[in-house]
Amino acid sequence: MTIHVEGLVAIVIFYLVILFVGIWAAWKNKNSGVGESGDRSESIMVGGRDIGLFVGGFTMTATWVGGGYINGTAEYVYLPDYGLAWAQAPFGYALSLVVGGLFFAKPMRSRGYVTMLDPFQQMYGKRMGGLLFIPALMGEIFWSAAILSALGATLSVIVDINIDISVVLSALIAIFYTLVGGLYSVAYTDVVQLFCIFLGLWISVPFALSNPVVSDITVTAKEKIYQSPWLGKIKPEDRWLWVDNFFLLMLGGIPWQVYFQRVLSASSATYAQVLSFLAAFGCLVMAVPSVLIGAIGASTDWNKTTYGPIAPKDKDDSDKILPIVLQHLCPPYISFFGLGAVSAAVMSSADSSILSASSMFARNIYQLALRQSASDREIVWVMRVTIFVFGAIATAMALLTGSVYGLWYLSSDLVYVIIFPQLLSVLFVKGTNTYGSVAGYIFGFLLRIGGGEPYLKLPPFIYYPNWVIEEKIHHLTGNVEYFVLQRFPFKSMSMVASFLANVAFSYIAKYLFETGMLSHKYDFLDAVVSKHSKEIMDKATLVSNTDNIILSELAPVTQAIGASIAGTFTNTEALSDDEGASSPEPFHSK
Repeated sequence: MTIHVEGLVAIVIFYLVILFVGIWAAWKNKNSGVGESGDRSESIMVGGRDIGLFVGGFTMTATWVGGGYINGTAEYVYLPDYGLAWAQAPFGYALSLVVGGLFFAKPMRSRGYVTMLDPFQQMYGKRMGGLLFIPALMGEIFWSAAILSALGATLSVIVDINIDISVVLSALIAIFYTLVGGLYSVAYTDVVQLFCIFLGLWISVPFALSNPVVSDITVTAKEKIYQSPWLGKIKPEDRWLWVDNFFLLMLGGIPWQVYFQRVLSASSATYAQVLSFLAAFGCLVMAVPSVLIGAIGASTDWNKTTYGPIAPKDKDDSDKILPIVLQHLCPPYISFFGLGAVSAAVMSSADSSILSASSMFARNIYQLALRQSASDREIVWVMRVTIFVFGAIATAMALLTGSVYGLWYLSSDLVYVIIFPQLLSVLFVKGTNTYGSVAGYIFGFLLRIGGGEPYLKLPPFIYYPNWVIEEKIHHLTGNVEYFVLQRFPFKSMSMVASFLANVAFSYIAKYLFETGMLSHKYDFLDAVVSKHSKEIMDKATLVSNTDNIILSELAPVTQAIGASIAGTFTNTEALSDDEGASSPEPFHSK
């Protein structure tokens, strides 16, 4: 295997720059966010709550615009049976950020929470917080593993270096600067990485478009030349499947710690909302070059390129269409710029996910559930150890597990069908409790797992309406694989069922205990009768450092949908300072 020296040098330089910026950010902000209480751990998790619009907008955008985002968008635009019509990630995630900014960012930031799991532990207790940590952790770890795996494949295409070496090196650098500086290092490196993504991909596009073997993409958008038009279409029988996937991206993209870590690090609740809107715009802008590269791949006569006579789609290389276009349709020095963009995208997402997972474990599992007397120094060391451990697990999975994408798809579905309805309940529905939360968890889990997962070869045991048996042909081996395709929007249905189960079982349990139909001694979860037991987290325990929270933000928040509606649906048990608070007061910013 030949090593491209120029490409290797470019990658080394890029990695050194990222490492330098990460270490510099850690040194520059080593005492930022550490007030009189000296909470260094909270500073690592939420950056002292002083992340401004510029850095905050970049870091939130870079978290979404990862290796999977730019590679996946190009892949779906290129695939003949899908096209731009099925490239849902750009609009889905952009709308996810808009919805998150409108309805979720302000209440979460105003209460001074440190992680996404804090309100769950406050309302549902330590044990339920631990249960909800499982799908959240799975999502972060599997996502990191999936994008590290994508990076290895990309580097091997362009630079011809060993996949294992490239994945391990990338992971080590991301882990190191995250260990050193926490959110500050992650945020500042995101600024550099997003700039590299934008510059690297946009430099590559004109060269690929002007290659003589590439047909006019405006023509191939509607006419079949080398393959089906890249605009794609949605077949009537697949409309509900398309809707299901779109809602999965739009609503399932909200309940992630990587998102709320940036929301909670904003310098005010209003800034948290603005960051979400800026990131939504950034996601759309950063998707444009990926869409163009996918269109270029669909408009290329691959028989006339150095790639070979067989098109990538016929060699099961569709997932590598972005690096293949960079390698075979751009000059070598340009393809290395594009490679730097892909590397930047991967590292900007991997470091965020690893930090998010370690933050949730250190705070919600170790500090709040296992050792409430733990010192701040102890929490910092727990975070450092778990950053390394979770990073190592993600790296090992990227190298050893062939079904890492299937694991991520399943875990992201579980985040959607389990955590999102729980977040809705805890913030906006009055009276939900731990019994409803457990019921919603079980309903969502069983209904989603029951639908099966083709990527993991997990057969369904619930056959929803309009299911069909599809076949997948592996072009390299000629093997034919059969799987069950669920055209019914069962993921969204599972999410709604989980939400309704939470509400229904909460009110049933409350009615049974409060009317005496069930003896108080059977309230074994301490969720109705013993509402203020040690199991339920106290506000003072959750929000220990309010140095950087504006006083007016501590008031209950009026949602963007209006005062009257907000007063009806906002969960004042979670958002009010006093137990007897009635309706939310207007929010006043400084």
